Amino acid sequence: MPKTTFNIFRGSSSKEIVPDTTTRDLRPHDVFIEITHASLCGTDRLFLHNGMALGHEGAGVVRQVGEQVTALKPGDAVGLSWIRKVCGTCDQCMTDKDQYCDFKESYGSNDLDIGTFASHVVWDESMVIKLPPGLEPEYAAPLMCGGATVWGALTSHDLKPGDRVGIAGIGGLGHMAIQYASALGCDVVVLSSNASKKDEAMALGAKEFYVTEDAPREQIKRLHHLYWCGNSHPDFSKIIPLIAPGGSIYPLTVSFEPSVIPLQPLVSNGIKIQGSALASRRSIRRLLDFVVLHGIRPITMSFPLNKDGIQRAFQVLEEGRMRYRGVLVAERYLMTKPIAERQQA
Repeated sequence: MPKTTFNIFRGSSSKEIVPDTTTRDLRPHDVFIEITHASLCGTDRLFLHNGMALGHEGAGVVRQVGEQVTALKPGDAVGLSWIRKVCGTCDQCMTDKDQYCDFKESYGSNDLDIGTFASHVVWDESMVIKLPPGLEPEYAAPLMCGGATVWGALTSHDLKPGDRVGIAGIGGLGHMAIQYASALGCDVVVLSSNASKKDEAMALGAKEFYVTEDAPREQIKRLHHLYWCGNSHPDFSKIIPLIAPGGSIYPLTVSFEPSVIPLQPLVSNGIKIQGSALASRRSIRRLLDFVVLHGIRPITMSFPLNKDGIQRAFQVLEEGRMRYRGVLVAERYLMTKPIAERQQA
């Protein structure tokens, strides 16, 4: 088997970024990919103190393929997400739910020396997503996990045009959810703790905007779906009264803390709390075509994909100043002038 050696960036117990190298065999179904752009997700903070390779969503260019890879070739632009490999034959894979594959290999559990904060990766062909024409890799990278998470929740659970859809939180996930739901023909209602974000929420496609601490519950017409994209743990006692009978709540940003759920209003109104993780391969492909068709793009801030750039991006994220997805750009793809913290909309 041919071997490949490339640069990676690890976390550490001190949360210092540690440059390193790793060597991998290129197996028959593997794809060797040069990373051009990697997106920083809030979940990455959970792994920063470990010694593992960092980064789980990104975009790049195929440079070499294993001998049994037929659907990809060198030069193809591709995207990469949380899941590294699926079996393709279990019940989940056979019913377009391969993000729940019984035998999946994913970031944080397998191949701890592989991450998208790197010069290259080796990825199984089953989870390498070819990018459609017209989608720039700097925008594709944040779609592969964060964008796919809200897309999967929006498109897998009976949402219909005209439904009242609540988006709680305008951040990395929420600002994309607003755009998707609006383009899907929904009546988008944004709930935020920050009144200064109203104009931006409306420009992204919201029809109504409420500051959560100020708006009386009876002022808000009840919602068919509520997507929780906030950076705090959901308080179900406060959000269940916002949901119409038969409606659903989707906690998309969660913590490891246990939740208290008032069962009586949940049961008496037939309300569901629906789990949803990422999106299937087919669904991600549909998402990428959808954003090209509708001209949707995440709002990003760019940083160099090097030790200092990664450290700086984590700092901006921790300080709550990221607007709204950090994208690390490989130094060989940087424009002539520095782009640290350059905003793109």
